[in-house]
Amino acid sequence: MIKKILGYLSLSVVLAACVTINIYFPAAAAEEAAREIVREVLEQGEPAPEAAPQVDDKQSAVAPAHPPVLMVWGVQLLERLVPEAQAARADINISTPAISALRKSMEARQRQLAPFYRAGAIGFDNRGLVSIRDLNAVALPQRNQLKKLVAEENADRNALYREIARANGHPEWESEVRATFARVWVEEAPRGYWYQDAGGNWRQR
Repeated sequence: MIKKILGYLSLSVVLAACVTINIYFPAAAAEEAAREIVREVLEQGEPAPEAAPQVDDKQSAVAPAHPPVLMVWGVQLLERLVPEAQAARADINISTPAISALRKSMEARQRQLAPFYRAGAIGFDNRGLVSIRDLNAVALPQRNQLKKLVAEENADRNALYREIARANGHPEWESEVRATFARVWVEEAPRGYWYQDAGGNWRQR
């Protein structure tokens, strides 16, 4: 009888552990998703990269036409092992229509915001939003436009964090999604952009 009770208790602990794993915030997957979105948004405000120099045909001809046999074997081995690892890996869905619409809206707005970032008028705050840092860096006729752009950007960002948590079935993840984005915005910011540290002090990349 005691053995049965101990068995049931053990099973309960295992099941509880499984439930905990399933609902635990997938930090690594959330960071990967945040980085994808942030990079796509920020690159819209950066100048187009220069075309790569052309390589002489004679120099490019030295590349082997086929991969070595050992490399092929290595790839085949990885193809067998990777599916098991992927099955155990948590994921974050960022492909819903609502999320896609918010991403497109933010990407389009970045072209207008980029000059203000570079001028130091605005920066990333520690809540994952955009804050006006120095209104004096903006010409008087442009100030109302900047305030409107910042308000629209923050509305989209708040909606994005909320929608990512909701789309993944865990509205309670919103604060963790926001914190992840707040960090990634700063890490991916181009040189010269301003951001707030944890204490609210402005610093420049």
